Amino acid sequence: MMSDLDKLVETVQREKNIPRDVVIEILESAMEAAARKRYGMLKDIEAQYNEDLGEVELFEFRTIVTEVEDEHLEIIEEEARSLDPDCELGDSLGIKMNVEELGRIAAQTAKQVIIQKIRDAERELTFNEFKDRKGELIPGIVRRFEKGNIIVDLNRAEAILPRREQVQTETYRPGDRILAYVLDITRATRQPQVVLSRTHPGLLMKLFEMEVPEIYEGIVRIEACAREPGHRAKIAVSSTDGDVDPVGACVGLKGSRVQAVVAELRGEAIDIIPWHPEPARFIAYAIAPAQVAKVYIDESAHGMELVVPDDQLAKAIGRRGQNVRLASQLSGWRIDIESESKHNAKLATVKAEIARVPALDDEQVLLLVRAGFRSAQEVADTDASELSGILGISLDAGQVIVDSADELVGKLIMEEANRRSSDDEPAEEAN
Repeated sequence: MMSDLDKLVETVQREKNIPRDVVIEILESAMEAAARKRYGMLKDIEAQYNEDLGEVELFEFRTIVTEVEDEHLEIIEEEARSLDPDCELGDSLGIKMNVEELGRIAAQTAKQVIIQKIRDAERELTFNEFKDRKGELIPGIVRRFEKGNIIVDLNRAEAILPRREQVQTETYRPGDRILAYVLDITRATRQPQVVLSRTHPGLLMKLFEMEVPEIYEGIVRIEACAREPGHRAKIAVSSTDGDVDPVGACVGLKGSRVQAVVAELRGEAIDIIPWHPEPARFIAYAIAPAQVAKVYIDESAHGMELVVPDDQLAKAIGRRGQNVRLASQLSGWRIDIESESKHNAKLATVKAEIARVPALDDEQVLLLVRAGFRSAQEVADTDASELSGILGISLDAGQVIVDSADELVGKLIMEEANRRSSDDEPAEEAN
């Protein structure tokens, strides 16, 4: 007949999904803790689960000696032989203890240890089950809300969707189905160990992997991804097969594939753009739907200046700067956008200033402007060797231009100082 303890072992094993040997180990640990609560740490006590009786037995171990020096750890030979005639001097004799003597406080200790150990075992099982699933998508059911966090039932474990990982435009009720990205697996003690996200770019990438067989097979690759969760996202895709259009593969027939992803993200708009290894070309794609007239690259600052037609400026920037912000995140470059009219006006001012360098002719002025020079000061700060390379002139001629520009900068500074002085005179007279 099954004992109460056997029933407990089976129940915990079934409901908590904890292996039988782990449950038994928990019971033994609890009984040892209870015994130490009753007798202190002086005795050498060990708990053993008796499978035949269905109970945990306690044994106090003492070393057999001829003369006892420590009554807690030693037993005299004559007394030991009365308990076990076959024992020998120096053996460690296990003496069964009376479990009923433990008392109410020790029993309470055992209960607390069992509860704590079961929780520890559950956490370890959860960690081991999900530790290799980081970066995957996982379905669950919304169970409850705690301080703004959503607790999600994963069937055999609970997960947490922190407030910071929730999309502000999405709302859930208990019982709702949810698909989320596994952000992290922790060894947390007082909260769910599986941390989920609905805002991570990985969610978008995994959804496309589910919907687009070519991505799963490695024919199409997602090179970059940027999101403003709940509003808009951009992904850059490439193909390892020249016959496969990566953008078309992600869009699907009549937009079926991308629409499935949009539906899961509850209406988040998605721009799918072709990836290109040349930064300038890639940026032109990334800023879509706007068109780009010119791209200026500043490698040292890892930035780009895009010049767009006047009627494309609003599109390029996007609502509240969203389009250019996503393009910058997608490419990893800092992006500044300017309309053609403003750019041309600025360029005219730049040309006029650089043209004042006496040693430069009109053609050389145009060459320097095209090379990215934006002031006489920049010309003055440039090495003669660099100028000679840009303009195709000798090193000495390049030095002449540098000196000439430096002289002009001095004049410009004086002109500015005189202008400010004249502007201040009326104010001083008024005083």
